[in-house]
Amino acid sequence: MINKLIAKIQKMNAPIVVGLDPMMKFVPEHIRKAAFAEYGETLEGAAEAVWQYNKGIVDAIYDLVPAVKPQIAMYEQFGIPGLIAFKKTVDYCREKDLVVIGDIKRGDIGSTSEAYAVGHLGKVQVGGSEYYGFDEDFATVNPYLGSDGVKPFLKVCAEEKKGIFVLVKTSNPSSGELQDRLVKDSAGTEKPIYEVIGGMVASWAEEYMPENGSYSCVGAVVGATYPEQGKILRKIMPRSFILVPGYGAQGGKGADLVHFFDKDGLGAIVNSSRGIIAAYQQEQYEHFGGEGYADASRAAVLAMRKDIGAALGRL
Repeated sequence: MINKLIAKIQKMNAPIVVGLDPMMKFVPEHIRKAAFAEYGETLEGAAEAVWQYNKGIVDAIYDLVPAVKPQIAMYEQFGIPGLIAFKKTVDYCREKDLVVIGDIKRGDIGSTSEAYAVGHLGKVQVGGSEYYGFDEDFATVNPYLGSDGVKPFLKVCAEEKKGIFVLVKTSNPSSGELQDRLVKDSAGTEKPIYEVIGGMVASWAEEYMPENGSYSCVGAVVGATYPEQGKILRKIMPRSFILVPGYGAQGGKGADLVHFFDKDGLGAIVNSSRGIIAAYQQEQYEHFGGEGYADASRAAVLAMRKDIGAALGRL
């Protein structure tokens, strides 16, 4: 799957992933009204609104970007109907040949971690049959519980030819409270925790390389809001593709991101969520209005492609 992602990035000249992170305040009024007219102001109505909103965005941008990243919490807040909308979104994106990164940030141990891995990336055994659950192509994984929480995902990735992105240095302002703390490595050298995790990711990446290709199915999450750390981690993890959140709404710009990429302009994919899916609510795109929200999202993707392309042109 990592090779498919790279091929699509090269074909589209767009190292971009759109975060499908719907909130009701982003959904235009005409979509909410239609959904509530059919299902009432219920969880089912909210889930239908989210699904129709997502569908419009996907229809507008699938020919411009290689991948999408639905954040499962935005669907879980609507309970079971929300999870159904999540699954419908995943399936529809795969129909459009988009690579789907499930932003689930799971991390546990033993059979629990195995169940998460099977549910999102693999197949579950039911009697004499096997079934895919949510069936994303990649998943985000929290390594805080150590390798016990990651290895079940690695096993499923090897079986299913899928991939993971391990949280290494996240984009949120308080990430340094833990991730920047200094610890001693096996050689007694002090380094921040994010470098230790980066080293673990690098080892897993070497172990889980595809038969051909220069990047592993084991990637890393490194926030756009920390470009200097990104420069360090790019060197520590030469075989890992980097998923870069924090572009746009969180302050990251194309010029900040060049060190996340390799000399060929590969090695990273940059995420924008509300900067694209809620573009019509921004001043520069407000002329599209709520009815034109999907067109506004397309315009925002084109602007992002231009910004990142200009930055990579300096490599």
